[in-house]
Amino acid sequence: MPLRVTPTDLPGVVIVEPAVFDDPRGYFFESFNAREFAEATGVDRPFVQDNQSRSARGVLRGLHFQVRRPQGKLVRVLRGEIFDVAVDLRRSSPTFGGWTGVRLSDANRRQLWVPEGFAHGFLVVSEHAELLYKTTDYWDRSDEHAIGWSDPELGIAWPAEAIDPATGPVLSPRDATAPGFATSPTYD
Repeated sequence: MPLRVTPTDLPGVVIVEPAVFDDPRGYFFESFNAREFAEATGVDRPFVQDNQSRSARGVLRGLHFQVRRPQGKLVRVLRGEIFDVAVDLRRSSPTFGGWTGVRLSDANRRQLWVPEGFAHGFLVVSEHAELLYKTTDYWDRSDEHAIGWSDPELGIAWPAEAIDPATGPVLSPRDATAPGFATSPTYD
């Protein structure tokens, strides 16, 4: 069974589903195979860094991006469930300012490929979630940027069931004060 790739509303952002082999003992799958990934997606770039995070329900991380050293990200969930979001920041794109959101979980084993030129963020919808994502460039503190998660210009429909209506999502100080889309850097 080959790797299955499903396009999203944003060209270049795709859902990746590996072939999973289940039996009474459990399951097995290749979470990443460079040759199959390149053949299935057309993306043939090396991944240089793996990031892992654990967050509790209601934590929202993002929307993050780098401009000088943009990172493509292949995101998957090891435990729990998230709502994963990509925002198109490419000025020349017909979907500039558009977003797509996908539920990723340990149960559905989906991955999301977020290419360079997109902001990325996620909201934890389960009690906890552990993520692992590969990046195509190194993180550079001097080049980190964020867009406010609730910017009405973007209109992202975050899952309400994971956000406390009285306090909102759990945010880092940086994400809580992130500027809006209109004033954020973009890609040419």
